Amino acid sequence: MKISDEVRYRKEIDELRRALSMALKSEHRARSKTSDLVDAVFEASKQALLATPRTRTTPPNKDLRKGKAEVALVHLTDWQAGKKTVSFDIQTLTKRIDQMTTKVLELTEIQRAAHPVRDCVVMLGGDMVEGIGIFPGQAFEVEAHLFKQLFEVVKIIESTVRTLAGSFETVTVVCEFGNHGRLGRKGDMPSGDNIDRMAYQIASNNCKEVKNVKWQMSEDWYQIFAIGNYKVLLVHGDEIGAFGSILRKVSAWSTGVVESFHDCYMGHFHTPTALTMANGGRVFVTGSPESHNEYARTFIAAVGKPSQRLHFIDPIKGRVTSEYIVWLD
Repeated sequence: MKISDEVRYRKEIDELRRALSMALKSEHRARSKTSDLVDAVFEASKQALLATPRTRTTPPNKDLRKGKAEVALVHLTDWQAGKKTVSFDIQTLTKRIDQMTTKVLELTEIQRAAHPVRDCVVMLGGDMVEGIGIFPGQAFEVEAHLFKQLFEVVKIIESTVRTLAGSFETVTVVCEFGNHGRLGRKGDMPSGDNIDRMAYQIASNNCKEVKNVKWQMSEDWYQIFAIGNYKVLLVHGDEIGAFGSILRKVSAWSTGVVESFHDCYMGHFHTPTALTMANGGRVFVTGSPESHNEYARTFIAAVGKPSQRLHFIDPIKGRVTSEYIVWLD
């Protein structure tokens, strides 16, 4: 090698090292800024909510009947709080989730006429907020920025959980976050820095004194839990890709990619449906309380009616005994 070439190569290596060092410092500053932002949003929302008066939640009297009990399974997902359409906003969302909670209690009383329903599991499936920078132009489709979105979602979650805790002997809340809860575009920030997750954590903190409520949440892209012998996989649904790939993807997960499960529940697609896998398990896709989604109307030619999902589970036989799509329009 010529001396001139060696000098040039060394000079290029030094330049690459400097460029790498600058990139690493820039990434560190960005992560620090993101961390400070997350901490500030979390603390401000927490303090505001702590100042909100709340009523004492009293668990119901125990149901001492000897009959075989069933469990209520409630799927709440894709609230898109902050989204503004001709027929949907935060006020409409609040009314529709109140309507959903009332319907859960009414249908549970019908079930209780035949057998005890002492316990309730609530699945919070993600996209509880609309977000801000998920796609270009989104800022023009929202009525509230992240702070208010977070604040309103926590209030609705807490109100819903406290109401259910007054009617069921135990309430278990299983939390999964969605793609609309992320900060910025996909890949801009760590996936764990998610507004849905913040809302779940603050709501759980605010309900600490409610002794008959338990919470399950993690940084994973899925949640596994059991109701007796019935094993459930909860995902948001953005992991699927296209709607037509749901069965293929969930069937692949059932081969051992995740822990074993009977049925899978997801949202994301805003279209309630149920699909059966080759192994007999089912995939339940739950709708959204949102209405008049122009993206869905324009690009996938679908108009989903606002809805959420309620099932009743036989924990001994490990299966769904009753299925309800609760319409909220």
